[in-house]
Amino acid sequence: METEMKIVVLDRSSVGEDVSVAPFEKYGEVVLYSNTVAAEAAERVKDADIIVVNKTPMNETTLSGASRVRLICEFATGFDNIDLDYCRSRGITVVNVRNYSTAVVAQHTFAMALYLLEKLRYYDDYVKNGVYASQSSFSHFGMTFGELDGKTWGIVGMGNIGRKLASNPQAFGCRVILFSASGKSTCTDYEQVDFDTLLAQSDVLSLHCPLSDRTRGLIDLAAMKKMKPSAVLINVARGPVVKEADLCTALKENLIAAAGLDVLEKEPMVPDSPFLEFQDSSRLLITPHMAWASLEARTRVVTETCRNIESFLDGEPRNVVS
Repeated sequence: METEMKIVVLDRSSVGEDVSVAPFEKYGEVVLYSNTVAAEAAERVKDADIIVVNKTPMNETTLSGASRVRLICEFATGFDNIDLDYCRSRGITVVNVRNYSTAVVAQHTFAMALYLLEKLRYYDDYVKNGVYASQSSFSHFGMTFGELDGKTWGIVGMGNIGRKLASNPQAFGCRVILFSASGKSTCTDYEQVDFDTLLAQSDVLSLHCPLSDRTRGLIDLAAMKKMKPSAVLINVARGPVVKEADLCTALKENLIAAAGLDVLEKEPMVPDSPFLEFQDSSRLLITPHMAWASLEARTRVVTETCRNIESFLDGEPRNVVS
């Protein structure tokens, strides 16, 4: 009698409790773990045929005892938690989920930029602190802000998210320029410039590139010294693309006007992060790596993972990374 296939989900919380993972039950017995640290992984996957994972390391240490595993489904796009060479040596197929959060990450980027550019924290506080109610004038504009129309929006990384984002500032009258860190971009819809030109001309600079040897520490103090003092920096790519200590210095020395971050060098944030010194959200806005996490995007992750499992079982695997 054939044994029922066992699917072990190691990071169920990564899609949120408001998104059902019941569709996995179509393919076999499902075992759910909210989160899994490396030390727990080997025991939890030892009888698995399929592993669904997000951040838990998948390598020889965690997989050597899992003799039945045939498929690892990354619950995301990035797969740097998986040792691909080891999986290849074992004949384990690795698949990921692609383009599930393109729209919402572009949306979040634009929302952060508008929040910072229009000084919305200051103006909301001004009203809610009761000051507006006590003044005689109908209007208050104590912090200067400007228009996007006529400004330059620079982009690093013109993949799906960068391309999706570019249409937003363009619709608001921005000139859009891009820098390809890899030097391999084939995008011809927008003007490609060198790095120094990007830094010097961007009124808003948003980062959408993968983390690589070329992009690690790309935005350092030297780079920020070349930016406009009025510039806004947005990072929704990977935390280490920006040197956090250098960003703190740049903000303190007013080398740039403001920054919005959805990603950090260490996640979650370390308790002694220097960013905690900046309580003024009009200068530094930080969100907890949630730009991707709309309800629609998280639901899409589950749906696409099911499609990946089904395609694999049908002998036609999709979204294969190894």
